[in-house]
Amino acid sequence: MQPRRNEVPAPRRPIGGHVPVAGGLAAVGVRYARSIGAEALQVFVANPRGWATPPGVPAQDEAFAAACAEEGLPAYVHAPYLINLGSHNADTAARSVVSLRHSLRRAHAIGALGVVVHTGSATGGRPREVALAQAGRLLLPLLDELDAWEGRGAGPVPRLLLEPTAGQGFSLCSLVADLGPYLAAVGHHPRVGVCLDTCHVFAAGHDLAAPGGATATLDALERVAGPGRLALVHANDSKAGVGSRLDRHENVGAGAVGADAFGELLRHPATEGVPFVIETPGGVEGHAADIARLKSLRG
Repeated sequence: MQPRRNEVPAPRRPIGGHVPVAGGLAAVGVRYARSIGAEALQVFVANPRGWATPPGVPAQDEAFAAACAEEGLPAYVHAPYLINLGSHNADTAARSVVSLRHSLRRAHAIGALGVVVHTGSATGGRPREVALAQAGRLLLPLLDELDAWEGRGAGPVPRLLLEPTAGQGFSLCSLVADLGPYLAAVGHHPRVGVCLDTCHVFAAGHDLAAPGGATATLDALERVAGPGRLALVHANDSKAGVGSRLDRHENVGAGAVGADAFGELLRHPATEGVPFVIETPGGVEGHAADIARLKSLRG
């Protein structure tokens, strides 16, 4: 379908950022997104370092969803960091399910397209295979719930987006190859996608900075996860070197990954239609500069 007169076509790789929402999803979050030139945004719907599951404010939810729809801003939710579906601690595992279910429900309420969750780790000295099997058992009922939401309400049903970590500790998924067993644990469910964090994958050992390194990483991701699984990119440079296993975000082009790698990612067919969201240091000016840099690389 051709765009209507005076209607600007949506960018094929929207570039945006994680935005603050203290004070209101629409009143603060959307306004911040506008101020940094974002074409997509990501939010927390709960304290990222706590277990609380606060209810939304219906008026703010509606205003946020309406503003994102009107301005063509794809929205995403990042689940709390405490979630670890592979934990040996039964209380932590149970709380993780409750917290992730809350993020998914809130995402549905605000019209978000996906919920990003860290893939977790094996704790208590258990083998990774045991922890991974547990993660699959806990995730499958949540995915079934998403299926049940289809057709209910006006908003989209969010996808669950697995975000591999930087490889610290006994990570269940950090390298691209680790996505294979993780996706198998959830039966390759169609509502599961991948969020690729460039800092994480670089720190885990994929050398995005090497010539052709970003292309090779995305090629491998498509082989392992399959076409269409990549749904979001967290576009973060890295303060630490390749293989460091340190999750230290840096502004785009100012770290060890470098600007060329981001240009390579933005040109790869696997990122067609995939938003790039920054989670970099700095306030409005720094975030606006990172987004502008990525837009120039998208060129």
